[in-house]
Amino acid sequence: MSKFRIEKDSMGEVKVPKDAYYGAQTQRAVDNFPVSGLRFSRHFIEALGLLKKNIADVNASLGELDEDVASAIAKAAGEVSNGKFDQDFAVDIFQTGSGTSTNMNANEIIAKRANELKAEGVETDIHPNDHVNYGQSSNDVIPTTIRIAAVTAVKENLIPALKELKKAFEEKGEEFSEVVKTGRTHLMDAMPVTIQQEFEGYARQLSLGVERLESALERMTELPQGGTAVGTGLNTNPEFGAKVAEALSEATGFSFREAENHFEAQSTVDAPAELSGQLKTIAVGLMKISNDLRWMNSGPNSGIGEIQLEALQPGSSIMPGKINPVIEESVTMVCAQVIGNDSAITVAAQSGNFELNVMLPVVAHNLLESINILGNAVRNFAERSVSRLSVNKGKVADMVGRNPVLVTALNPLIGYDKAAKIAKKAFKEGRPVKEVAREMTDLSDEELDQALDPINMTKGGFME
Repeated sequence: MSKFRIEKDSMGEVKVPKDAYYGAQTQRAVDNFPVSGLRFSRHFIEALGLLKKNIADVNASLGELDEDVASAIAKAAGEVSNGKFDQDFAVDIFQTGSGTSTNMNANEIIAKRANELKAEGVETDIHPNDHVNYGQSSNDVIPTTIRIAAVTAVKENLIPALKELKKAFEEKGEEFSEVVKTGRTHLMDAMPVTIQQEFEGYARQLSLGVERLESALERMTELPQGGTAVGTGLNTNPEFGAKVAEALSEATGFSFREAENHFEAQSTVDAPAELSGQLKTIAVGLMKISNDLRWMNSGPNSGIGEIQLEALQPGSSIMPGKINPVIEESVTMVCAQVIGNDSAITVAAQSGNFELNVMLPVVAHNLLESINILGNAVRNFAERSVSRLSVNKGKVADMVGRNPVLVTALNPLIGYDKAAKIAKKAFKEGRPVKEVAREMTDLSDEELDQALDPINMTKGGFME
């Protein structure tokens, strides 16, 4: 038996795999774009199926599609959204810039499945263009799908993950609130800080990351759907865009609205580019946090060794007993990927030529990848690393006591030049600052104890 069947489209006949739910237009795209093997993600397909389902319902409510036809389309689109036909989304990411091939891929799958699901007595042969794609264009479907998928992924995955990591740092900071460590600037010893102060800095970075995302999502929730080919809304009901946004809001629990200006919404990807920029900012911050923990964990003997990250796996194929900060390394690689994805999106965003951006698929792929790998990495960071770390209190205290920069607290009492001499002598002789200051000043033990108490130095102001 043949492994293929013959399908027809406006350009003629095409051989399609016998069991595939897609048709001729999808097969042409599969043949035309043997580029990367990369396919649209589950998040994107889920959002596309959800969009098609709600569009069918809206078209029925507006009297634009027969209710039985629309019902069958909605059921089939629901199955697409739920992942039943993921294997049939066969078109490469690097395809026609509008994403028309993937829109038709969905239309053909939904049409074939809808014909199987339609009620008895429905004689209409449900068509991928005439029915599934009714009132739509790839030019509004694909950018709308990008926004739905991105908003959903940010709200359901990334923002909760960032809040979880923030909480982990806050809890660990509270646990070690009285532990004073050597602060560092230029990677060199500086004035003391507490573990809590350092970790609260990380927590604030994460809070600001959430704020940045929430601000960017305000623009992402404007949906291009309803503009059809160029933004004019040709061949669709004037109420269609608003009703689709309303239906999607009800279906997702997130507040979507029709784009204020369809020409802006379809000719640009400014909102996705803005969101990507915020993802990059978060990645930059996470890179700093991860690398700080790697430095603080370094050793165990020849490094800083202030904290101990949990041992999760052997760190070397040749050096027995070696343990590496693997979670932090994973996070930094994710950050590098997100930064690279933002560069690709930035270039793609410049391809809004006249009434359409023609790099929509690569924007979709990179944006959703960034959101999802960031969310997964951040949650893993919180669960497997930050929440399990411990502090080497003895080593931290010893390093603080030998820090010659502690002499800074004596500046108001003895002056900068005198303090500098004490610092140099303490460093040269490997002695505590307090011991050398006792020899080189007239300050009493009580005054030195008060001025050189590391915990007092973390509270700001002058040492009395």
